[in-house]
Amino acid sequence: MALVSVLLEILQRPTIVDVLSELLMFIAPLWIAVLVGVLVGWAWKPRWANVLSKDTFPTSPTTTTLSTCFAFVPIPSLNSLKFQFPNCIPWTNDNDEKEALPLSPAASKSDSSSSQLDNEKVAWVTREDADHLSRLVEEKDGGPAWIQMMDRSTSTMSYQAWRRDPETGPPQYRSRTVYEDATPELVRDFFWDDEFRSNWDDMLIHSETLEECPTTGTMVVQWVRKFPFFCSDREYIIGRRIWESGRSYYCVTKGVPCSLVPRRNKPRRVDLYYSSWFIRAVESKRGDGQFTACEVLLFHHEDMGIPWEIAKLGVRQGMWGAVKKIDPGLRAYQTHRASGAPLSHSGSMAQINTKVSADYLRSLESNTSNSSEGENPDSPEKPSEKNIPKILVVGGAILLACTLDRGLLTKAVIFGVARRFARIGRRL
Repeated sequence: MALVSVLLEILQRPTIVDVLSELLMFIAPLWIAVLVGVLVGWAWKPRWANVLSKDTFPTSPTTTTLSTCFAFVPIPSLNSLKFQFPNCIPWTNDNDEKEALPLSPAASKSDSSSSQLDNEKVAWVTREDADHLSRLVEEKDGGPAWIQMMDRSTSTMSYQAWRRDPETGPPQYRSRTVYEDATPELVRDFFWDDEFRSNWDDMLIHSETLEECPTTGTMVVQWVRKFPFFCSDREYIIGRRIWESGRSYYCVTKGVPCSLVPRRNKPRRVDLYYSSWFIRAVESKRGDGQFTACEVLLFHHEDMGIPWEIAKLGVRQGMWGAVKKIDPGLRAYQTHRASGAPLSHSGSMAQINTKVSADYLRSLESNTSNSSEGENPDSPEKPSEKNIPKILVVGGAILLACTLDRGLLTKAVIFGVARRFARIGRRL
């Protein structure tokens, strides 16, 4: 009642200028408190929250959670909030020990360091990862339906993006980009070339090859990506490998464990990271029947340590601006390669691929279809929900959004956080 009486008193001021000035003085402390609370919450995340997030995320390759924007790979950075989605989930597969060849350390590492990684190498990038990417490409991975977010195009590229929200884990993103007058091999090398990436990806501030296998082309690399001033930079330990079927390429990159690089407070390491893409030649939109365009299907999710609803807002606001930056980078790479410049080391590693037959992919697709027929997707068991007063959370968000600011950004953030809290309440 005290709040209502104060508002009524303000509204009774004689002029509109007096009313607005009184309202500004009234809501300014509240808005400052909200901003301080958000910043403090990000900076001082309690340890139990980290433990809870680790217990929540599955590590099975059959459960996926992206995007930045796609270094996201085809979304290298967010233009507005500078978020990066972008590649990997660490998982273990004991059945692939025979396939995983011993990796030799990169030239900058001593031979003694490789002995510490024997137990980690099996979990880096295996055939099972390629199978999982193939199921994602065919949209037969058993996950929820994709919701389209965007459909844009320019004279030299077209872009579509989708999102889905799994029951556990961060949002997952899928994109389809078609580049005119580009070959699959060039695009494959372009996304793998860390030395050239700094010319078009302004978020990448450090990259280093930690381990590599000259037989399979498997690499383990370290990335450090720049984040906004109120967030610490993020570190990624990425395992990556390419499978080839004809002129189609299955490029897997994901976060992997690696004892070569000790964990530090800053930059903050991102463990949950998956960003893989499928590359092939497609017909040009010019309609001449020539397969002179290149299609890139990207699948991305990651947990950057930022509230998922706020990260989703950043993706929506900055996705197209980030995607548009990739095309000029690709054209510059075309010019660079056409000039006869020597291929970088990481670019040459992109040309070492594991062959996979089309018959094997068809059999994998058939097996996935048969297994899905025996499942009933309409009858999943859902946990019982308690009637936490969701209306109080949403109603409070509406009041706060209308009181604090008339801007769309403010309302979107508040409503998104409110929905997040409401879902948490249902799980309690």
